[in-house]
Amino acid sequence: MNEPVLTERHSVTELNQEKVESPFRETMRALLHHRSAMIGGGIILFLILIAFIAPLLLPFGYNQIDADARLQPPSAEHWFGTDDFGRDIFARVVYGARISLWVGFFAITGSIVIGSVLGLIAGYYGGWRDTLISRSFDILLAFPAILLAIAIVAMLGPSLENAMYAIAIINIPTFGRLMRSRVLAVKQEDFVLAAQAIGMKDTRILFHHILPNSWTPIMVQGTLGFATAVLEAAALGFIGMGAQPPDPEWGKMLSDSRGFFQSAPWTMIFPGLAIMLTVLGFNLLGDGLRDVLDPRMKQ
Repeated sequence: MNEPVLTERHSVTELNQEKVESPFRETMRALLHHRSAMIGGGIILFLILIAFIAPLLLPFGYNQIDADARLQPPSAEHWFGTDDFGRDIFARVVYGARISLWVGFFAITGSIVIGSVLGLIAGYYGGWRDTLISRSFDILLAFPAILLAIAIVAMLGPSLENAMYAIAIINIPTFGRLMRSRVLAVKQEDFVLAAQAIGMKDTRILFHHILPNSWTPIMVQGTLGFATAVLEAAALGFIGMGAQPPDPEWGKMLSDSRGFFQSAPWTMIFPGLAIMLTVLGFNLLGDGLRDVLDPRMKQ
């Protein structure tokens, strides 16, 4: 008599388990229904495809000079026109997307890794470690970000690689302080206290319990930081401290075309639009991630 009842209960339990989604799938489902995140993600995906596929189909090289085609306006042959050396601006903007995405990815990845590790140590152990790391962050944050980046590149020498290192360094305190604040809150949770009570090693507690529960704001800030890194790379390139000729970096392209703003405005318009679209895409995606991952925003 009891066996059918147990079987029925077991079936209901299995049905409920099947309805439970993993956090990753739930987040992806929410992102797919978030308008800003989808628009931002679409822009980013478009830029990635343009950066890595379009150069294979372009009829012109990004550094191909044609003296007879100097400062030509947009046309069927040159979609974005040409610059003062007769180089195709569309080809240079497309190749410039590779540089900006490369700089943004590696600079922000380095900032996240170093800042998160330092934030974990400062927040979990406290004491002199927290004081030393926090004061180091305060010193870096005391300087305007772009001025600190200029000083770092000036010491290392103007180049795209050194600009990437400078951008990574100036963004470390942002992620470090954010991680530290999350660790201070999470380490007081019962599951962390229980892990400490049973003698679990600190490294396992940090990377298996605290870090996974502190990662959400880092993801959101990392997406927004990518947009900031693109702007900082363009700023360094604009003043000659970033990518060097003939690399088609967007900031450098803006700087080189300043003298032709009135006679050939397309030389500045299209690199500027590329920077704007990239920053807009990552900002929209970051806002969408914040709305999806923040429980308060879900309400």
